[in-house]
Amino acid sequence: MDIRQRMRQVLEAEASAILAVAIDEHFEQAARVILECQGKVLTTGIGKAGHIANKFAATLCSTGTPAVYLHPAEAAHGDLGVVGKNDVMIAFSTSGKSREVLEIIELSTHLGVTKHIGVTSHPDSLLRESCDIIINMGDVEEAGCPIGMTPTSSIAVMLAVSDAIAMAVMEARGFTRSEYGARHHGGYLGRLARLDNV
Repeated sequence: MDIRQRMRQVLEAEASAILAVAIDEHFEQAARVILECQGKVLTTGIGKAGHIANKFAATLCSTGTPAVYLHPAEAAHGDLGVVGKNDVMIAFSTSGKSREVLEIIELSTHLGVTKHIGVTSHPDSLLRESCDIIINMGDVEEAGCPIGMTPTSSIAVMLAVSDAIAMAVMEARGFTRSEYGARHHGGYLGRLARLDNV
């Protein structure tokens, strides 16, 4: 297979994996928990999933939902201090078996987190036992990696799922372009938002 064929195969496999996600009642439950949160939304994950969790927190912040990414390793060294009563936590882990993520869920419970949402894929994921709501990404086969190890499709699905939730929450809030501009005043998007409100 040549390079361009391989790239096309990866793109098609990732797109198929995203489209295969079954949007069930748990997606709506997760969105409602975020909407009704009286504190802030904490996101967490390790490795590639951690990058998605960080991006999700950033997207929530710019679209009207206070959120912060909590790195599991740093949490064990004092960053758990950011956890407050009435917060909710969303944990990202394809396997649902990452020790650091499972540990932070347990510790955050004792600090006042009211709901835990897990985004995972594996049917035997331990995350399923630790969370109140599970967002099931489905059985995702990683695309393109010649050794079958590199997270590809699973991370694409994770990103798409988090965007879907964030956009549903944003719309339910009735979040406006002027509100967006107040939170995202820099760069091209910030300029567009400000021009809309001149």
